[in-house]
Amino acid sequence: MLKAVNLTKSYGSRKVLRGLSISIEPGEIVSLIGVNGAGKTTLLRVLSDLARADIGQVQFNNINTRNDPAEYRRQIGVVLHAPMLYGNLSAQENLRFFGRMYQISAIDERVNELLEMVNLRSRADDLVRAFSRGMQQRLSIARALLHDPACLLLDEPYTGLDQDSSAVFETLIQQAASAGKMVLLATHDLDKACRAGMRIDLLHQGKIAHSQPRADLTPEGLANLYREITGALPVKLAEGGAE
Repeated sequence: MLKAVNLTKSYGSRKVLRGLSISIEPGEIVSLIGVNGAGKTTLLRVLSDLARADIGQVQFNNINTRNDPAEYRRQIGVVLHAPMLYGNLSAQENLRFFGRMYQISAIDERVNELLEMVNLRSRADDLVRAFSRGMQQRLSIARALLHDPACLLLDEPYTGLDQDSSAVFETLIQQAASAGKMVLLATHDLDKACRAGMRIDLLHQGKIAHSQPRADLTPEGLANLYREITGALPVKLAEGGAE
């Protein structure tokens, strides 16, 4: 289980997380929704151990981010707003580089497998700086899966993905959940949150304001709930220009 307890995080005088607690079970896909500025990215950065909470703790099973951060990071795969790729390296060179960091055996086979999975095998030798945003996003997803992590933390993973690529992505995370992995997917696209998630968590004013199984919600019901709690209209991600 991935578990965060009583997370508080401020940037200057602005308090972003306010005693937030969340847990994700093996085999579970949780869609995290909220308005822009609600703290979704901050939460994902704290859970990824890329930022430290002022108060509270995060742990995966018995591994604590403060006591054993290196082992904790080996258990998670991360996709954030920045692709975290090297533009002057090819697609396969990027994956090999990260594969060596994780000491993955049979790295060439694993790299080829992932490039095939995200439909980039034909672009394996091309420099990433020439890739569209959607292609970079697909490669970022491959990088997150590279070391077969137990937990995936995904911040707006649909960015730049067209309909076919979105379908491939959803298949990949469903396969991950079927294999017992945990998935936290942050988005402000309610349709995609409903389609991908098994549970919907609404982040509002620094806390989880509502949590409900996806099976108990319709997209229309979720939109109404979103408006009631946040006072805002649901917003969908722009998908133009994807490849």
